[in-house]
Amino acid sequence: MLLILRFIIALIYLTIICIFGSIWCLCFPRNPQHVATFSHMFGRLSIVFGIRVKLRKPVNVTNYGNAIYIANHQNNYDIIIAANIVQPTTVTVGKKSLLWIPLFGQLYWLTGNIVIDRNNRINAYNTINEIINKFHKKRISFWIFPEGTRSRGKGLLPFKTGAFHVAIAAKVPIIPIVISNTHNKIKLNRWNNGIVIIEMMPPVYPSNFKSITVKKLTNYCHTLMALKIQELNNEVTKLKKTSIR
Repeated sequence: MLLILRFIIALIYLTIICIFGSIWCLCFPRNPQHVATFSHMFGRLSIVFGIRVKLRKPVNVTNYGNAIYIANHQNNYDIIIAANIVQPTTVTVGKKSLLWIPLFGQLYWLTGNIVIDRNNRINAYNTINEIINKFHKKRISFWIFPEGTRSRGKGLLPFKTGAFHVAIAAKVPIIPIVISNTHNKIKLNRWNNGIVIIEMMPPVYPSNFKSITVKKLTNYCHTLMALKIQELNNEVTKLKKTSIR
């Protein structure tokens, strides 16, 4: 019964946001300010799904300017969990198939997000160049899932290098965002689905590396995030044991 109730509430809520959001964005199309606004609206569904989201971010986060945010990608719940921490003037880089999702796909494009055809190398290359050009023209940041797909409980998957190519070429920092484990944790028929911690880590500046290479930067960020994810998972486990007592 709870599953059905949550599904109905989520469906109505998302439909309203997508319809009225698309109408609003038609007046100001492709404005990067829209992404954070509607992402935070999606993030409110975490309450409906019985998830307590704890956000952590550095005090001076608004002073980063242009940056690339990279985050681990676990499952479809990321749309309501990770959405809580999306920063202003940040757009996401997602797969082209997102555009075909009814209502959501239209809002996704109108808010200013960028889509990429991962099966087309020329398209992917052009997207990288487009991102670099946007960095040079305006104050904007990009959110990328460097794993390229959902991990579905397999741990942090190897990173694709596109985000790190851009960071080096555009000379912008990479800001890792890590999300504690949500695989098999969220049961829609269960009232309380526990705590999920999202932490924005300090920026990684490519310029701080000697003889920087894409591979070195990619491996460094992967290791950094893997360790932090494990740390957050351990913390959530301790919090769960404490609440049981």
